[in-house]
Amino acid sequence: MLSWWHKDPEAGLPERVRLAVRGQEDATERLISWAQLAIVLTFGTLYFLSPKPAGVDIAPVPWALGIYLALTLGRLVWSHLGRLPDWALGVSVFVDVTLLMVLIWSFHIQYMQPPSFYLKAPTLLYVFIFIALRALRFDARFVILAGALAALGWAVLIAYVVYANPGDTMITRDYVSYLTSNSVLLGAEFDKIISILVVTALIAAALYRAKGLLVRAVSEQTAARELSRFFAPEIAERIKGAKDHILAGSGEMREAAILNLDLRGFTQLAGRLPPDEVMGLLGEYQQRMVPIIQRHGGSIDKFLGDGIMATFGAVRPSERQAADALAALEAVMTEAAAWQSDCEKQGRSCPRVNGAVATGRVLFGAVGDDTRLEYTVIGDAVNLSAKLEKHNKEIATRALCDRASYDRALAQGFSPAAEKRQLAAARVAGLGEPIDLVVVAA
Repeated sequence: MLSWWHKDPEAGLPERVRLAVRGQEDATERLISWAQLAIVLTFGTLYFLSPKPAGVDIAPVPWALGIYLALTLGRLVWSHLGRLPDWALGVSVFVDVTLLMVLIWSFHIQYMQPPSFYLKAPTLLYVFIFIALRALRFDARFVILAGALAALGWAVLIAYVVYANPGDTMITRDYVSYLTSNSVLLGAEFDKIISILVVTALIAAALYRAKGLLVRAVSEQTAARELSRFFAPEIAERIKGAKDHILAGSGEMREAAILNLDLRGFTQLAGRLPPDEVMGLLGEYQQRMVPIIQRHGGSIDKFLGDGIMATFGAVRPSERQAADALAALEAVMTEAAAWQSDCEKQGRSCPRVNGAVATGRVLFGAVGDDTRLEYTVIGDAVNLSAKLEKHNKEIATRALCDRASYDRALAQGFSPAAEKRQLAAARVAGLGEPIDLVVVAA
């Protein structure tokens, strides 16, 4: 029995998932504390507003409410300061039920009646509130504990009535006599115990299922959050919000801008540095560039080793795709220069960042098969952007775009930081015809 009580329902789950589940449980425990506070304040208000019977000197209800209020406030503070251990929750259940049973027991003294008098008290119904409160935690153990204690407590109260006066047990088999006097109908009292146990069992069974759903939901939510880090936020939202099953080959034509970035000479540098320094340098570069791209409305399509490919207007249609891409490229070049300056001050080698932008009509959609899918863009603009990025090395520039894309960006409201040098009829490797270029950063 004790091993079942201490059984860990999250056993085998990754620690980050266990922490997420515990976070949900802690939040629920705070909710229970606030619910208990609302209940005791409600009961207290109703008690003090209700008329009191004449000639009653003993009034245990205010004492019970006062004790329960003090314990509830302490539990509320504890739940906000940290995680309540299982033993504290168990003690809380025990105190709740015991306090209620003692209060019910005191009624025959308060009203100067035989003990069987308290068996007619509707206050017993409050045990279902305590059982239901435990259900908020998604832990069947405490529901079972509350129900078992309530059933046991009522059984003890029945036994007290039967054995308090051996000469007159007050037991009857007459239902009318039971309802109209202080007589005891054992069958009716056992019905109450059975009702408590059945309700407890039903809620506990529901909680076992609910706890499994909670763990699965938290696991999937945690996995989705971790997996979303491997996608652009826009792609992650698109996947989560898809109405239909995403199939390979589904796509849409979009007007988009493609930005390609690359570290010049990174491959040679990587061959001379230790692996941890290589990855550290790559991470530093990406951490500086990616936020700038995203801030200008770009979506990271993929990381190609030391390369970054981003799209503007592909994932989400935009009327400023060219202007946003050129603004992002300018900002990236400014940040790249600052990064190189910082590296030089620290005595480190940092490769130069090359970049290029091209615009045009592209196909945006999912590629792959049923086992692995990837959102990507296909079109002449994608190829042109990649070729222009490589062309930087040939003409000793840092960032380029074709003249048509530059003009489109100006028409969309792009304001260049400085006047740009233009190259007419430039020959670019991989292109059959010369093309007019604009030097975004020399």
